[in-house]
Amino acid sequence: MQTYDIKKERKTLYAPKRGTFVIIDVPELGFLMIDGHGDPNTSAAYREAVEALYAASYAIRAVAKTKLGRVHTVAPLEGLWSAQDPEAFRTRNKSAWEWTMMIAQPDWITPDLVDEATAQKKRLPALNLLRFERYHEGHSVQILHVGSYDDEGPTLARLHEEYLPANRLAPTGRHHEIYLSDPRKTEPAKLKTILRQPVTAST
Repeated sequence: MQTYDIKKERKTLYAPKRGTFVIIDVPELGFLMIDGHGDPNTSAAYREAVEALYAASYAIRAVAKTKLGRVHTVAPLEGLWSAQDPEAFRTRNKSAWEWTMMIAQPDWITPDLVDEATAQKKRLPALNLLRFERYHEGHSVQILHVGSYDDEGPTLARLHEEYLPANRLAPTGRHHEIYLSDPRKTEPAKLKTILRQPVTAST
């Protein structure tokens, strides 16, 4: 039985080269999502959201294997980030951050299958906040960042102050991060994170 792994099947989206901005077209994908607010390092809501996303994703994997005979690797955690005041990112005022944490699901996962799988996980506090939704980013610029999450600033500054203006692009949509490393097992200097920004042609 062949195992589907989104990082291998969609390398353009999940395996960019380090240090180089690339323009990609992100198709519509299905995600489990939970919205929240506040500092991801200290917020109980953030911790509970991540816990629920992983628990639901592994439950979905088990049901898909039993019901459909299809096996997949659980995809990496991803996050959409925004703030009412964009300066909150430059100043690292994490208490002002709005986030949507999410995990991609294979195309054959249906809402009914998600409902069946998550019905087995009722004890998790954030499970009632979870939704299964299609998300389409389209035209985007991304880069692989290696290092601490708090060291992303210079790369993001290059993106917004140099690369986008030079290529006549303007940001549209929320800042997107894909966490390829497990922060519990990886030194901060070796963390691998995809930084993605949806864009449109500037006038």
